[in-house]
Amino acid sequence: MFSTETPARTTGQRLSWKLSLWRAILSTALGERLVYRGDFALGTLMRFLPIVTQIFLWYAIFDSIEATQGGSLESTEIRGFHFTDIVAYYLLTMVARAFSSMPGLASGIAREIRDGEIKRYLIQPIDLISFLLFTRIAHKLAYYAIAILPFALVFFLCRDYFASGWPSWPVLVAFAGSLVMGFLIGFFLEAAIGMIGFWFLEVSSLLFVYMLFSFFLSGHMFPLTMLPDNLATLVNFLPFKYLAYFPAAIFLGKIPEEDLPIELAIEACWLTFFIIVCRIAYARGVRRYSGFGG
Repeated sequence: MFSTETPARTTGQRLSWKLSLWRAILSTALGERLVYRGDFALGTLMRFLPIVTQIFLWYAIFDSIEATQGGSLESTEIRGFHFTDIVAYYLLTMVARAFSSMPGLASGIAREIRDGEIKRYLIQPIDLISFLLFTRIAHKLAYYAIAILPFALVFFLCRDYFASGWPSWPVLVAFAGSLVMGFLIGFFLEAAIGMIGFWFLEVSSLLFVYMLFSFFLSGHMFPLTMLPDNLATLVNFLPFKYLAYFPAAIFLGKIPEEDLPIELAIEACWLTFFIIVCRIAYARGVRRYSGFGG
């Protein structure tokens, strides 16, 4: 007579099983994306084209200030940014947004809830949030593995705009850390929005509002230091700046090195907050979820 009971796993065995599961998810998703997303390179190169329009616009702004106040284009400054800083800033925000943007994440979660596909995560030993996180990591790894050459080409052609050169190693480490945390904030923030699908059938309107605020308040459109002082103070308390402005400001030296530890700690606090919100929303949503049919 055979026992149908599964032997209890030790903590080490459970951890080993989870690590092997996550590795399998990551490798499968990465291979999948490398096969069918060969258009990353061309798409990345085309993504930089709108910056040309912005460069011409800011050149006209700085040129008009130069004509009005005298001086030279190189010496003209707007809220701590010279013309070369502006161009470098937009290039760096493209890098930051490539990390923090999560196209289709929130809408995909809401659709799975609405269509009942989320049931598979409730009956299989796979955590929804962990699964989506590792598939997004695979997406970013595949993207940068292919898009690194277009990025390198654009930055090489625009190297003269980085007048101050490469920052110090501590600043580069802070820059890399801000990109990683920006990716995680973007993921858990949008995943939390998607979890609203447990209470509402459609989240597209909420997602549109979020994208609108994110575009303006993340610094993707212009450096946040150019906002009026009162508004800039408010925006600095919000998490949006970590999606685009903050990494670029670190690289360009717009944030003093002595302030970097506290700024990174605040970003880590926002990340922790959104992880908790996302987990609570998922746990409560699952408790109220009802699925019927085969």
